[in-house]
Amino acid sequence: MKKISVALYLLLFGALLVAPFAGVYPVLVMKLLCFALFACAFNLLLGFAGLLSFGHAAFLGSSAYVAGHAIKVWGLGPELGLVAGTLTGAALGWLFGLLAIRRQGIYFSMITLALAQMVFFVMLQAPFTGGEDGLQGVPRGRLLGVIDLADDRTLYYVVLLVAVAAFGLILRTVHSPFGQVLRGIKDNEARALSLGYEVSRFKLLAFVLSAALSGLAGSLKVLVLGFATLSDVHWSASGQVVLMTLVGGLGTLSGPLVGAAVVVLLENKIGELGDLLARLTDIAWFGTLGESVTIVTGLIFVVCVLAFRRGIMGEVIAWFDRRAARTPRPRPQPSSPGAGAGTPTVHPNH
Repeated sequence: MKKISVALYLLLFGALLVAPFAGVYPVLVMKLLCFALFACAFNLLLGFAGLLSFGHAAFLGSSAYVAGHAIKVWGLGPELGLVAGTLTGAALGWLFGLLAIRRQGIYFSMITLALAQMVFFVMLQAPFTGGEDGLQGVPRGRLLGVIDLADDRTLYYVVLLVAVAAFGLILRTVHSPFGQVLRGIKDNEARALSLGYEVSRFKLLAFVLSAALSGLAGSLKVLVLGFATLSDVHWSASGQVVLMTLVGGLGTLSGPLVGAAVVVLLENKIGELGDLLARLTDIAWFGTLGESVTIVTGLIFVVCVLAFRRGIMGEVIAWFDRRAARTPRPRPQPSSPGAGAGTPTVHPNH
């Protein structure tokens, strides 16, 4: 299974490398990468630490505003804007964590939601955010003062490099001793406490890391699209990332990538799909699907929950595991009958 996973990751990376030359709209793929990073950051918290946050939109949106303001008003380069947005997400995550991390279950979730709503109203009233109009006209600038990001393909490969590096960080974190402790806390927090681990400290570190990566996703998003709006910091964005994670597969590394692709492509292509179905079936109702994106997304979520309890990639991984369990293992070869009593049989691995 590990070899298959590596091969699929390499295949996906290769497809992303050639995507701009295959007629794929680069901005759409960059938007997908930003939300995939957002979903992976959220999955790090929920899937591996067992902490359900309803306030992750605060990190995505506030970082987008700060990064956009730093680039547009302060005149910082795009790399410094990304750093400023990421640090904003980390600082806000540290503050949220200090207030919420000692609570468990629904109490933790409600505290994060309440704090995120406070951030939403701050962004609504703050003078630098543009209020309901949002922060518009954020320039892409030049990376390190040399690389012009005005070209979509150039920016695409920068976003791809950053997203791959962030995913590598998540992968390294999950498979590190720190990640194993997080799994242990999720499975049995009382046992982790009895073993002497400072559970609150590990949870806080996981929360800050997840918030920082969410902030990076928001900073990339404002660099790609050139604007930040209140929808980025609204509670619905928090619900959207929960949907991406659950549809793709909670607790899997590839699940959030698949979930983000499903949700983003639905939002952008459901209108075209509805028009195609309307032409093929002569049913005019299909032509209105573009106006009912939330309904269609909700139906798909219900279907995935009922038919794919582990999410799309969770079910795929479970199928491979069942298949591997049914595969008969080769039996060890018996020793040669002519071997002398004084000659021991040595295993080749010894």
